[in-house]
Amino acid sequence: MIGHRASQTAARAGFGRVTVVAMLLGHAAFLGPAAATRADEPPVRLTPIEAVQTKDGPVDPMRPVRLSSSERDRLYEQAARDAEPLERQALQLRRLAQLLQPSVVHIDATKPLARPRNGKTTEEEAGSGVVVEIAGRTAVVTNRHVVHRASLDDIKVRLDDGRELVPRRLWSDAATDLAVLEIEADVDMARLADGDTVLVGDTVLAIGSPFGLARSITLGIVSAKGRRDLELGDGAVQFQDFIQTDAAINPGNSGGPLVNLRGEVVGINTAIASNSGGSEGIGFAIPIEMVRFVARQLVERGSVDRGFLGVSLDKEFAQPEARRLGMVRPVGARVEGVTRGAPAERAGLRPDDVIIEFDGRAVEDDDHLMSIVSMTPVDSVVTIIVFRERARVEVRLTVASRATFEP
Repeated sequence: MIGHRASQTAARAGFGRVTVVAMLLGHAAFLGPAAATRADEPPVRLTPIEAVQTKDGPVDPMRPVRLSSSERDRLYEQAARDAEPLERQALQLRRLAQLLQPSVVHIDATKPLARPRNGKTTEEEAGSGVVVEIAGRTAVVTNRHVVHRASLDDIKVRLDDGRELVPRRLWSDAATDLAVLEIEADVDMARLADGDTVLVGDTVLAIGSPFGLARSITLGIVSAKGRRDLELGDGAVQFQDFIQTDAAINPGNSGGPLVNLRGEVVGINTAIASNSGGSEGIGFAIPIEMVRFVARQLVERGSVDRGFLGVSLDKEFAQPEARRLGMVRPVGARVEGVTRGAPAERAGLRPDDVIIEFDGRAVEDDDHLMSIVSMTPVDSVVTIIVFRERARVEVRLTVASRATFEP
C-alpha cells in the first residue's frame, strides 16, 4: 500500500508543491429517534391555493402547489423539535473544540535542500502538533518528517493565541516518524487516552493546519485498525500499527491529534493513501499507545530502547505453508530462523514454529508481532504461545534490547 505523508511544503509566496500526506474527508450524521417522522403524526399535506387570475397579467403556475402560511409554520415547529437531539450532539463537538484548539499548534520548519535548485538552498515545511506533558515537561508531539533536517532556530511553534516559540530541545525517532519538541510556555495541554481504547466505528476528530489554515477541525470515524504495510517516504518507518480514519486531513495536518468524543488524543495524524498526492478518503494516525512509549523514552533517554526477540519471520506466510503445518488458515507469525544467542534461541524456539500469542495478545501476522515486541520493555519476562507439530506450546523468555543485537 502506498502511503503519503501529510505535511506541507510551501514555495515562495503561497503554497506550492505539496509534500504528500493527508487524511480524508468524511462526516458522521447523528440521527436520534426523534429525527424520524413520528408514526402517529400525519405528514403536512399541500393545500392548493387559488392561483391569482388577472385579465392581462402573468399567472404564477406554481402557486397551487406552494405551502400556505400555516403549513410553513407547522413545518418550522416540527424542524425545531426534531433538531433538538442533533443539537445536543453538536454541543459536545463545540465543547471539544473549546477544549482542544488551545492545545494544537502550527509548526513551520526551514530546511536545507539536499540539492539546491535555481539558486534556492532551503525549503519551508509546515505541519501541526499537540501540546502534552511528557515526563514532567511541556512538549509538542508531532511527526518527525515535519521537522527533520531543521535546526532548532529554524523551527517555529505558533500557539493558538498567536505566540511564536522556538523549541528548547528536539528528539525524534525515524522508525515511527515521531518527534518531540520541548517548549517553555504557559499553555493548555491535551489529555492522552489511556491505552488502546479506540475501536472501529468510533467517532473521531482530526485537528490541525491543513494548507496553513490553523485550528481546523474535521469529523469522521475509525475505519480500521492495525494497518502495517504502508510504504512511507524513504521506508524508514519500520514499526507501524496505524489507525485508519476518514476524518479529513490534508497537507499541513501532519503531527496534529486524532481525538475521541471524550476529548482524549487517540492518535497522531501522519499519512494518507493516495495515487494523486491529495486526499482520497483514507488517512492514517499513529496510535496513542505507540506515541506514549516512544515519546517518553525520547524525553527520558534521548532514544528508544526497543524489545528484541531474535527471530526472522516469513513475510509470505500463506495457505500452502499453513496447511503443511496442520493449520486451517495462516494466522500468527511463522519463524524462519533464530538469531544465535538471542532470547528466542535460549527459549528453544525453532524454524516452523508459528507464534500465535505474545504476552497475552493474539498475533495477527509478522508485522503485528514486530510492533508488539518493539513496544515491550526490555528485560520483561513474557509468555509466548507457539503452534508446533499441531499443538499449542507455551514458552517463557526474557525480552532483550534490540540495540544489543542490531547496533
